[in-house]
Amino acid sequence: METLTSSANSSLIAQEPVISAQNLNHYFGEGDLRKQALFDINLDIHAGEIIIMTGPSGSGKTTLLTLMGGLRSAQEGSLKILNQEIRSADKNALMQIRRNIGYIFQAHNLMTFLTARQNVRMSLELHDEDGTSDLDGKASAMLEAVGLGHRLDYYPDSLSGGQKQRVAIARALVSQPKIVLADEPTAALDKKSGREVVELMQTLAKQKGCTILLITHDNRILDIADRIVYMEDGKLVPNIDAGH
Repeated sequence: METLTSSANSSLIAQEPVISAQNLNHYFGEGDLRKQALFDINLDIHAGEIIIMTGPSGSGKTTLLTLMGGLRSAQEGSLKILNQEIRSADKNALMQIRRNIGYIFQAHNLMTFLTARQNVRMSLELHDEDGTSDLDGKASAMLEAVGLGHRLDYYPDSLSGGQKQRVAIARALVSQPKIVLADEPTAALDKKSGREVVELMQTLAKQKGCTILLITHDNRILDIADRIVYMEDGKLVPNIDAGH
């Protein structure tokens, strides 16, 4: 069901998957309006892997990503995130799962009234349970790591598209999540900025040992993936033309 784009890492197979979907189905609507969006999804993703999910618009990629991000609970089949079954999970269980996940979206979703550092710090505040961490220092260091040390106190409206996406990456990674989910992170960027953004994600994720699941229509970045997963009409299908 998946296309391998690099030699399989045998050590990954021995580990428990960080994401495991088995016979996963999902529906929208009720009664006569009920429509199936995902069909019998089976997919294991292991720690440290970079998975790219591609396929036509409306094929179910974002629906699957939101399920794997704990943004909604699974309906049929099994979906385990960090060994926690999220089928019929309650809001508290989903919230605990989300604390281990970083999200990066096409639209950045930055708070325009906060500086770059404050946007990144806000993510840390959600995880700083004892209140003793140097949040400003951590936020600044993460922005330095993404090449924005000279833009700490800039507001999003004063940043380019590529810089905004770097802030979003810093915000997603600063709390050291186990999983990063990215939905079309290069769609609004030119070729050079898009390439820099995904290579940055790749480098930081490998350094932090986290797993990346990335949705894209951008064939220029497929080579960063350990595996490519192709979706069509709500199903995972073998991708015989991965662009390699």
